[in-house]
Amino acid sequence: MQRLRLWARRWASLALAMGLMAAGATEASAREREEKATVSCLGTNSIDFSPGLSLLPRRTRIGGSGTYHCASTVPGLTSGRSVIHGGGTNGCFTSEATTVETVTWNTGERSVIVYPLGDVRQVAGQAVVLVMGKVVSGKFRGGAVASPGLQLTLDVPACATEHGVRRITGPSALLIP
Repeated sequence: MQRLRLWARRWASLALAMGLMAAGATEASAREREEKATVSCLGTNSIDFSPGLSLLPRRTRIGGSGTYHCASTVPGLTSGRSVIHGGGTNGCFTSEATTVETVTWNTGERSVIVYPLGDVRQVAGQAVVLVMGKVVSGKFRGGAVASPGLQLTLDVPACATEHGVRRITGPSALLIP
C-alpha cells in the first residue's frame, strides 16, 4: 500500500508538471500570436501646436488626439482612441519633432508609441505625414508602427501671423504590420 501511494504521488507530480508546461506553452503561443498580430487602422487626427506654426521654424509643443477604426488579426480589436503629445522645431514649411501617441484600444488595453523624427512635409500648414515608430509599452510592445496621414489647415494665411497655425486636422492611418 505504501508503494502504491508513493507511485501515485510521483505520477501525480509528473502529470501536474506536464500540465503546467503545457499551460506555459499555450501562454507562449498566445504571446507569439500577439507579437505577430497585424493591425490596420484608418481614422482622423487633430494636432495642436503651441505656439502655432509660422513661416520661420520655432520650438513648439504638440498635443492632439485621434480616433481609429481598425481591421485586425486580434479577435475583438476593432477601434482605438489616441492622445498625442511631443515637441520639436516646427514651422509652416518644416517639421522636426518627436511625438508620443498613447492608443487606448476598444478592448481596454493600451499601446504607447514613440515616433522619433519622421518625414513630415509641411506645405503652408498642410502636413503630409509619414512617421515610423515603435510600441514601447503595452499591447504590441516592440512592434513597428507606420502612421501616414494628411493633416490640413483651413487657415493657410495664419502662417504669416504672429500666432500662426494652431491646429491641423485630417485623415490618418495606424499600421502595425
